[in-house]
Amino acid sequence: MSAVLPAPAAPVADSTPQQVLHEVFGYAAFRGQQAAVVEHATAGGDALVLMPTGGGKSLCYQVPAIVRHRAGHGVTVVVSPLIALMHDQVGALHEAGVHAAFLNSTLDADEARRVERELMAGRLVLLYAAPERVLTPRFLAQLQSLHERGLLSLFAIDEAHCVSQWGHDFREEYLGLSALAEQFPGVPRLALTATADNHTRADIVERLALQTARVFVASFDRPNIRYTIAEKDEPKKQLLRFIRDEHEGDAGIVYCQSRKKVEETAEWLKAEGIDALPYHAGLDAGVRARHQDRFLRDEGLVMVATIAFGMGIDKPDVRFVAHLDLPKNIEAYYQETGRAGRDGLPADAWMTYGLADVVNQRRMIDDGEAGEDFKRLQRSKLDALLALCEAHDCRRVRLLAYFDEDSTPCGNCDNCLHPPATWDATEAARKALSGIYRFRNAAGSGRYGAGHLIDVLRGKRTEKVAQHGHDTLSTWGIGADVTEAQWRLVLRQLIAMGHVVAEGEYGTLALTDSARAVLKGDVPVSLRQPAEPTAARSKRERGAAKPGRSAKPPPLPLDDDATERFLRLKAWRAEVAREHNLPAYVVFHDATLAEMAREQPASLGALGAISGVGAKKLEAYGAEILRLLEQD
Repeated sequence: MSAVLPAPAAPVADSTPQQVLHEVFGYAAFRGQQAAVVEHATAGGDALVLMPTGGGKSLCYQVPAIVRHRAGHGVTVVVSPLIALMHDQVGALHEAGVHAAFLNSTLDADEARRVERELMAGRLVLLYAAPERVLTPRFLAQLQSLHERGLLSLFAIDEAHCVSQWGHDFREEYLGLSALAEQFPGVPRLALTATADNHTRADIVERLALQTARVFVASFDRPNIRYTIAEKDEPKKQLLRFIRDEHEGDAGIVYCQSRKKVEETAEWLKAEGIDALPYHAGLDAGVRARHQDRFLRDEGLVMVATIAFGMGIDKPDVRFVAHLDLPKNIEAYYQETGRAGRDGLPADAWMTYGLADVVNQRRMIDDGEAGEDFKRLQRSKLDALLALCEAHDCRRVRLLAYFDEDSTPCGNCDNCLHPPATWDATEAARKALSGIYRFRNAAGSGRYGAGHLIDVLRGKRTEKVAQHGHDTLSTWGIGADVTEAQWRLVLRQLIAMGHVVAEGEYGTLALTDSARAVLKGDVPVSLRQPAEPTAARSKRERGAAKPGRSAKPPPLPLDDDATERFLRLKAWRAEVAREHNLPAYVVFHDATLAEMAREQPASLGALGAISGVGAKKLEAYGAEILRLLEQD
């Protein structure tokens, strides 16, 4: 893809945001708070915009950029941390007929100079660049020249949570962006992010000098995403069942904590017949780029990755995001799961976790080099995530409450669809705490891990029990009536509630001061029953296999004739995408093709009324689409 598009014909003067939305992007109306943000930014106001992934953040600066450029205000500079995002968004803008470009390390010297000439001539509508490039003396000097000539229209700082050390994805290079307010007074700035709790929001405002900016907070609800969280029980097999039963042939992302686990899981899925690739920061840069490119362009590919993969990925048809390990906090969980279902169609956020996850996350916080205030905040954030995992009420209500948003039970999470059984674990919790206390005066180190404690409580004679004489403790066998899975649930909850800490490399257990109240019976403990292991269903039980990727069914209910039209349009779109060296969704989203197939417009005017068909695309592709729709 070329880095810059030849300048279009002279624009229409005095365009309104609504006209640009329809003419350029093919949408009839703004969604949610988009209209208010666009109006504010177009008028030259600063803003902090919190809007969920898939909520349309890009339009919040792209529409004002076009309107302001047409009014003679010059270029909008979009600060973005990821090359993949720049390429996709510039490619999509080219398809829509917008004069846009990027400056990054993928350009050779001649291409970069060509972009800079377009920039300095005032012809570019949007320019995408990474923060480290924006802050170079050369680039700042170019911006200063534009500013003095009245041709610097707007700054859009995407993924703004990266500026906050309280956030889940801090990037030091973002800290220098406060210089934009000092050096370019009067140039409006938008800071945009999909995730930020109160601490992170305050940090963004402070570090980007947005104290007088208007704050827009859209609903964090993603109603099309179904949330499911399960206890670990052979997690790779659980994942395979989930993919085969729910998402065979679908695009998805599987997150793992370590690079080794990423590679092992990807190889295992491939051996099981799932088209999967690994992605982590330890892979060669060329391999990472090829794998990411395949994920964006191929259908039905599963990417197994660390959190090095994902931010800025615009692929709209990711049908599931799975976690094989616990994320650091709810912001990270929300950001990562939000990469599913960006097109608004049904998608799944699936996670499995266990006691070891809790211990590992606690240890990473405790062993970190940060100050105690930061560690205390990270522990509280982890506690909130653990409470979400252990909850037996609506997941979505809890998730939204974390972001200070009230809601009602969603009917579309695992707890709403299949309410879990609960049990009074107060007595079991007291026995567990008593067992840890008795270890203090026992032979050996006095501290032991969860597995050994459970063996003692259940009266299981092991070599370690015999070695330390723990079959003589008063707590020996007092929990034989509680299953091992239930005991792990009890300990997980006690750690999550802060009554027990797991310390050191081996996760040895110790009591905290708050354990006293639980031991006395003053604190009730109610837990969900551990789920029974589910055997993998046969293909006969699952029904007929899903169609292959070349015949993937449409995302909306269509009759047989419309489905044929949809598949014909998809095949045509794939050819266009290959010719333009773009992901297929940049040409048209599946939902747009499905609407074309269902409505079967017979004229260019009717085709232009389909959501997602802007004027440029209508001119470029309209006649061919009508021909394809007439082939019944």
